[in-house]
Amino acid sequence: MKKIFFLILAIFIVSCSGNRSDTKRTPVLEVEGKFLYQDEIDQIIPATASIIDSADIAERYIKKWVTDVLIYENAKRNINKLNDIERLVDEYRKSLIIHEYEQALIKQRLTDKVSEDELKRFYEIYKSRLISPENLIKGILLVVPKNAPQTDRVREWVRLSNTKSLENIEKYSLKNAISFDFFMNDWTPFTEILKKAPFRIEDSGAFIRTTNFAETSDSTKSYFLRITSALPSGQVEPYELAKDKISYILLNKKKSDFIIQFENDIYKDAVEEGTINYFKK
Repeated sequence: MKKIFFLILAIFIVSCSGNRSDTKRTPVLEVEGKFLYQDEIDQIIPATASIIDSADIAERYIKKWVTDVLIYENAKRNINKLNDIERLVDEYRKSLIIHEYEQALIKQRLTDKVSEDELKRFYEIYKSRLISPENLIKGILLVVPKNAPQTDRVREWVRLSNTKSLENIEKYSLKNAISFDFFMNDWTPFTEILKKAPFRIEDSGAFIRTTNFAETSDSTKSYFLRITSALPSGQVEPYELAKDKISYILLNKKKSDFIIQFENDIYKDAVEEGTINYFKK
């Protein structure tokens, strides 16, 4: 009987949706002086939902809404610390409003860019603290079928990795390669390469320091790796890798400095203008 009631109620709600103006709200039910309105239920029912689905959604929503109201009202009658809760709510509301206001001021008055000079100056001063947590390399990784043609030439092209060899690899890759990763201009975590190629390595740091070219294979593929630059973990990060991190640090500092100065100015202006009224003890 309860399911039938909710089904009838949901059918009524769905059939009536769109027939009410935005300024006129139709109550569906009342609990403890709180009203649930038809437009609130309309909003949670997808336009493509069937009548049965709509009924199920409406039933669950109504049950949850009624349960929340009953628990909330019962809690208010049985909790002795309502004043403390209200104070915390007021403090949170005040903090939230202040935060939103200050963030709006930051967007209006601060640029979200840091100059190259600022980035480089920070890097030179603090680079000893900008340590790479992982092994990084630059280079190329070529993966071909195990029976691919001209593998001897491919091996030599990868080993050389000069302009002409790279052109040959690109042309060859279009027809024969499974994948060709070119990262000679970008520091790449060595762990990302190991996800793509089954090299058996005990000491990754030692491997990238001493290896320029490596080759391995499995049952179906051959893997050719050329390392053109290596940066073992624990070393200072290169500037091009650290600059995004530095930019984030400097932007946050600018925002923090702006807020501190803004709050100080607000207080200073209030003192100078006599806005603050002190009462004598």
